[in-house]
Amino acid sequence: MPELQRLRPDHAPAILAFERENRAFFAASVPDRGDDYFTHFAARHAALLAEQATGACHFHVLVADDGDEIMGRFNVVDVADGSAELGFRLAEKATGRGLATEAVRDLFTLCTTTYTLTTLRAAATLTNAASRSVLTRTGFVLTGEEVMLSGKRGVWYVRELAADRSGR
Repeated sequence: MPELQRLRPDHAPAILAFERENRAFFAASVPDRGDDYFTHFAARHAALLAEQATGACHFHVLVADDGDEIMGRFNVVDVADGSAELGFRLAEKATGRGLATEAVRDLFTLCTTTYTLTTLRAAATLTNAASRSVLTRTGFVLTGEEVMLSGKRGVWYVRELAADRSGR
């Protein structure tokens, strides 16, 4: 079973490969990162690690059983006052196996026991049925707020964590 790991410097080559291999797949349902992301990847990775060190964000990768391949990214960002925003993306070849659902549930445990969070928010485009399904299956509920994500209509979800210490 793939393992959720906190972002480290040595993940960089596998993350870059993951992003390149799945770029077209991701662009169909989430905003594209743009060419600049790939051109300046090393600096961006270093910046993420520096930001993570402040505690403002917690970045994670889902690593395949072989330990070499990244299957997904799961990020908890904008941490403040017990709340944060969740974002995630899964490799095309890893979809349909429940991996995203399980990784999000694993994050709930980290959020309550390690990051001391009580609430997570997440946004998804209306066309991203897979992410919306993961959010619903893991207990997120629609807030009624709409959002524009790089020109695409989306909606916000929220998940209270304090009442559910099991992360399930």
